[in-house]
This record gives sequence, C-alpha cells and structure tokens, in this order.
Amino acid sequence: MKLNEIYEIADGLAPFALSKEYIERLGYHDNSGKMLDCGREIEGALFSLDLSCSAVEEAKARGCNLIFTHHPAIWQGVMQLTEEAAPALFSCVSEGISVLSAHLNLDAAEGGIDECLMRGLGGNAPLAVMERLTGGGYGRVYDVPPSSLTEFVQKAKERFLTERIVVYGDRPVRRVASFCGAGFSPQAIEFASDAGADTLVSSDAKHHLVAEAAERELNVVLLTHYAAECFGFKQFYARMKEKLGIPCFFFADARLL
Repeated sequence: MKLNEIYEIADGLAPFALSKEYIERLGYHDNSGKMLDCGREIEGALFSLDLSCSAVEEAKARGCNLIFTHHPAIWQGVMQLTEEAAPALFSCVSEGISVLSAHLNLDAAEGGIDECLMRGLGGNAPLAVMERLTGGGYGRVYDVPPSSLTEFVQKAKERFLTERIVVYGDRPVRRVASFCGAGFSPQAIEFASDAGADTLVSSDAKHHLVAEAAERELNVVLLTHYAAECFGFKQFYARMKEKLGIPCFFFADARLL
C-alpha cells in the first residue's frame, strides 16, 4: 500500500479540506497531511498522538514503516534536520519511516476528536456548535445526565483513563461545553455561558481564563491534553484499521495520560 492511498482513506474519514477551511476562516495555523514520504510500500502503520522517540522505537519494534499522528510531526519550518535538533523526525528519515498527520481536520470532522470528547463526557448531540465548518465543527454544548460535579469528574477519569484532572467549581452538572485540545479561550467561555452551560471542559487553561469562567459561575474541568484527544484518536485508529488491510497498532504514551 502506498502512502497516497492511506492519505485518501484518511481524507474520506476526516477531510483535509476541513483543516484548510479552519485556518482560512479563523486565522489559525496548521500543517496536516503528508509530513514525510520515504517512497516505500507501507507494510505496517503505528498510530500515535505525537511523533516522539518512543513512538519511533515502537514502530521499529512492530515492523511499521508509517507513523500516523494527530499532532503535526512538523509544525513550523524545520531549520535543521539533525539528531540533536529533531531526534524523532531524524530517526524516521534514517529508518525509512513515513509520517502522516491529521490535526485540525480530525478535530473538526464528523466522528472526530471534538465529537468523541462530547460523547465520552456523556453527551449525545450538540445543542450548539461554536465553529461550524463544512461537514464538521469545533466546540460543542450539550446536555448530559444530571449529576454532581464529583460524580461527573469520576466518570471522566474512568472513561478517559486518567487521574490527572483539575477541577474548579461546585455546581451540579447538567449542560456541558467541551473543546478538545487547547481550546480554552475567551470565545469558548462566552460561547459556553451564552448557551447556558454550567460546566466547561477543555485542556491547557491559563489562570486568567479560569478566573473569568469562575466569574461566570462555570465549573471548569481540565483534562490533560493527551487524555482528552487520545480518546478520540483511538476511535479514529479503529476505523482506519478496518480499511487499511495492513498491520496497524496503537501507541499510548502512559507518561502523558
């Protein structure tokens, strides 16, 4: 199987055009797509949220010559491709391991990481979507079965396989706004508050934004960025594995959960 064939299969599940639309409409930066094409027949694929040295070692051990990541393996321009400056990417080049990344397109796609976050937290369908895109969107508000905040957080720990959750607030939970990745922004707070949410779930929050959410009487639940996105990326992996017809493996970095 060629890298282009795998790209096309991924594009059918999480269209890369969503990334382009996202950055053109909202002014963000992304670098989804083919990061490294070694030109070889792909014999096995390892799915890893990040391109890390640990993921490369796992790919080698599994006999995989493709690593498929969520976070772009190359974010900005690579100034030096040396073992010291870019060890994981350098190893991929040395070992003939191609790299493919699906970032904002997979966040926003139908059945993508942002939607999976909603479903993992107990939501079924969004009442509102913050950024609507063609065939997808990002940031959702939805109702969940009523519970205490303590109960809600305990279920999240069990579902997302993490103990690292930071919690602010004490309101009962009935309506949640969630934003996968580093989605805790002033716009997210306003969207959540305007839609009547009592709880905001995201990652990577700055103090002044937590303080603003508290002023609006929102509970704040902060999953680790890794746990929040690994949950949906693993579901994407399962869908890709069904379609690829080559050995596929999933690498979870327990250090980051």
